[in-house]
Amino acid sequence: MKIAVASQNKSSVTDHTGKCRKFWIYDINSSEIVSKELLELSEEQSFHNTSRHHPHPLDGIQVLISGGMGNGLIRRLETQGIEVIITPESEVDCAVNAYLNGSLVRETSESCEHKHEHHHRHNHHHCHKHAHKEKIGVG
Repeated sequence: MKIAVASQNKSSVTDHTGKCRKFWIYDINSSEIVSKELLELSEEQSFHNTSRHHPHPLDGIQVLISGGMGNGLIRRLETQGIEVIITPESEVDCAVNAYLNGSLVRETSESCEHKHEHHHRHNHHHCHKHAHKEKIGVG
């Protein structure tokens, strides 16, 4: 399984996935991280500048973790069979590890749209469970 994490600054989870050009790609085998590499896209390859009707460098992933994205991109990815996860977790490795152990929290699409429109986010620089949010695990 391949998990991508939007990370424009290469260190934290990015809020605006549509314009993001840097993604950490994790290769997962039996719920363990086998490798991690940075995929850097050109501006023309960002989701914002590409059509869903053309191949994209992230087409081979199964999961995309992000801090936020619009409903149009969520629908586009889900149509391609990619599980979309919007999370308040800002630490890239923590987000992937939490996903793998079933403790990653996700925000609803309504809160994603709010954040997308207002660019508002609370950073979480620690790995822990948020009991007040919905938890997800490996599909």
